[in-house]
Amino acid sequence: MKEGTIFCAYSFMYDDPEDLKTDYEFCTDEIACHIGLLKAHVTDRELKDELTKVATLVYHMNSSLRVKTAVSRDELNWLHEISLKYHEETNHNYLRFVLPQGTVSATLSHVIRNKCLKLARLMHRYESKGNKVDPLLYDFANLLSDYFFLLALKINAQENVEEIDFISKNYKFK
Repeated sequence: MKEGTIFCAYSFMYDDPEDLKTDYEFCTDEIACHIGLLKAHVTDRELKDELTKVATLVYHMNSSLRVKTAVSRDELNWLHEISLKYHEETNHNYLRFVLPQGTVSATLSHVIRNKCLKLARLMHRYESKGNKVDPLLYDFANLLSDYFFLLALKINAQENVEEIDFISKNYKFK
């Protein structure tokens, strides 16, 4: 508790700011909140259920730096299988970069994709300070980013929204 305050929104709020575990937990919480927002914009029952499971996995990741890894290889494989299915459905070849646009749901998927990248980067910063990070957590963060990218493509395709390629002036894709 901060001296002179009465309320504290989170037990670890005032831990050492260099520690980054609390920042990680806030980041996973933010991702789960955005997944909930995405779910509110989705009408497909199966996808809603899938997003509930994905949000649950993200919350299991939440305490994984502070306590122990609470996600499993089987859960990672489940997410990978869905990502592969979306990859096939969208026929995306990873050789193009698209602008984050389209339907509200697709755009929210892109926002979550970006937040998952930030999560992976935050874990790297945490590890670079001499802490241990289970490689499974990196796999989850990176795969979640991929999953939400492919989900954005799938949602746009279902709504007949054409993707807009981004052509970088600096990076050339073949």
